[in-house]
Amino acid sequence: MNEPRILEAHCEWTRDEVADEELWTERFTDAELAELDASLRHARQHSDDVLDLTKDDFPLPTLAARLARIENDLINGRGFVRLRGIDRAAYTANEMELLYWGIGAHLGTPWAQNKHGHVLGDVTDQGKAYDDPTARGNELGGVALPFHCDGSDLVGLLCLENGRSGGLSAVSNSVRIHNRLVRERPDLAAALYEPFPYDFRGEQDDNASAFYSMPVFTDWGDRLFVRCIPPYIWASQRHADAPRLTDVQVEALRTVESMATEPDNHVLMDLQPGDIQFINNFHVLHGRTAYEDDRAAGKVRHLKRLWLETTVLQDRPPYFRNRSHWESRRSASRLRTGADA
Repeated sequence: MNEPRILEAHCEWTRDEVADEELWTERFTDAELAELDASLRHARQHSDDVLDLTKDDFPLPTLAARLARIENDLINGRGFVRLRGIDRAAYTANEMELLYWGIGAHLGTPWAQNKHGHVLGDVTDQGKAYDDPTARGNELGGVALPFHCDGSDLVGLLCLENGRSGGLSAVSNSVRIHNRLVRERPDLAAALYEPFPYDFRGEQDDNASAFYSMPVFTDWGDRLFVRCIPPYIWASQRHADAPRLTDVQVEALRTVESMATEPDNHVLMDLQPGDIQFINNFHVLHGRTAYEDDRAAGKVRHLKRLWLETTVLQDRPPYFRNRSHWESRRSASRLRTGADA
């Protein structure tokens, strides 16, 4: 491959540059909230099941233009946003899911997220142990999640309920990490352009390999594409047939992990019930702080997740195109927790 080069420098940011939360908080106006409510009522005339509904079922005659601008900003700008203003108390959990699905449909096409084919997923304590080799981050309760990527262009989270304490969302700028490595440690940047093994967590297709391989960094059409899931890379080494990580790969991955957690490279985001977060999966790593639930009081942290393919990206590397075997099982996860249980 060619020498790694600086990519999309206009998408770099530091914590100080995004310290003002209003820069990345989009507040719905009263008129837009009324439009969202009307689109919900319109969609429910067709179905209460998100699997039956498309963008056309959620008409947003004025808000659609703002969402298109946000979609473009996610791909070509800061890479993350918080949408605020929906009154969680005014809607049931099912209605919130429908509103979220409708907003998401205006930003992209939903992808399946796991072996169950969930195109609408749940991020909440699902009783999985941290050391379970099949556990995925959205199923783990309480523990902090390290910075990582998911498996689509855009990742969305809708907050239905918070736990008793903790659980802040964290976002870190992977464009800045890439470009700093190109400038300061081109040897490590080059290593991250080589294939790394990722554990499938037991969700591979029948008779398929238990791991897959792809680079952490990809230069494609003058854009930077990032796939970095450190826990899955480290876990791949449990498979005897997975390639062993080299010393330089280990150093490069640990350096990315360290840079992501540097105070100047990430911000914490408080998601309140009704808030929606979207991030550019290729430019922003995300994680969360540890948290505590209080089930007796109905305070159980619960978010809904979307993986979306944006229309802004006209081209992407082959391994970032949606060819997942999970797609044949498209379904929606509808866990109920806390006050909604």
